[in-house]
Amino acid sequence: MSRTQVLDREVGRTLSALSATAKRGLGDPALAELVVIRASQLNHCAFCLDMHLGIAREHGVSEKQLDLLAAWEEAEGVYDERERAALALTEAVTVLTDGFVPDAVYADAAKHFDEGRLAHLIALIVAINNWNRVMVSRRIPPGGYTP
Repeated sequence: MSRTQVLDREVGRTLSALSATAKRGLGDPALAELVVIRASQLNHCAFCLDMHLGIAREHGVSEKQLDLLAAWEEAEGVYDERERAALALTEAVTVLTDGFVPDAVYADAAKHFDEGRLAHLIALIVAINNWNRVMVSRRIPPGGYTP
């Protein structure tokens, strides 16, 4: 398998299906892009950042939100409570510093998302972490994504 073929086709289709299903189930394309961009920032995945920044703009995410995403916790008034809860959960699932997602982070997310949407949010975070790890481990550079 060459670097241009990042994954086995069937594995790629499966990961793409998981990502698409999770995004649809979350029901908020702009929030989904904020989540995948934040995870990609944490994972240093240039390919995914390049790809999802463009998609986020297509879904109407503001430049201010994109510019300040790396410092979302300090950017008061830029992200609403629901977005902040999703971003906190994204960081907790992505980093797993203590080996688990803190109860307070999960509880806050559960206040803003019903059980089904919360399940889709977690699936989306897991999916982008999979993609980030594939692209970073294969050293796939930005710029190869075309919609």
